[in-house]
Amino acid sequence: MKRSILMVGALVLSLTATNVFAQVQDTTKKTTTTTTTTAPADGASDVVGALASNADYSTALADVKAAGLDATLKTGGPYTIFAPNNAAFSALPQAKQDSLAKDPAKLATILKGHVVTGKYAKADIIKALNAGKGKATLTTIDGQTLTLSVTADKKLQLANAAGNTAQVILYDLVGANGVVNGLNGVLAPTK
Repeated sequence: MKRSILMVGALVLSLTATNVFAQVQDTTKKTTTTTTTTAPADGASDVVGALASNADYSTALADVKAAGLDATLKTGGPYTIFAPNNAAFSALPQAKQDSLAKDPAKLATILKGHVVTGKYAKADIIKALNAGKGKATLTTIDGQTLTLSVTADKKLQLANAAGNTAQVILYDLVGANGVVNGLNGVLAPTK
């Protein structure tokens, strides 16, 4: 009988110790998880990080880095990048793609034609279109004009001064210093 009581007591003591040990480990895990969070609550750390958050825009991200624009876009702002998706860059003639890959200055000129100062998330674009009675004009970081309008089939279209157009197909990849909206085409500059 004494032996049974001792065994039950040892089992209870063992289970209690294991339960206390498990609670200590759970508390440590929770603390570690909350202290390792580094991204701001409103999205990526910057618009370059927002661009990196979607694999369909990996070509635009690589081009931003190749053109040396990433340092500019990581600071200051706010910026809105109207980024062509990978399919848009793939649709360019191979000779054009090769030429841009060899000339970072020319690549930077094209990319600057897709970046405006100010944050234009979907709600902001709608406000601008309402204020402009269906059209809104934005100025890129290098002084080009972009015109936003709604097509007959109710899609948002972006046009540059050269007459090149693309439709906005993705909205609101948010970074701490701006937003990225996706395009289905590349807007070649007037130069």
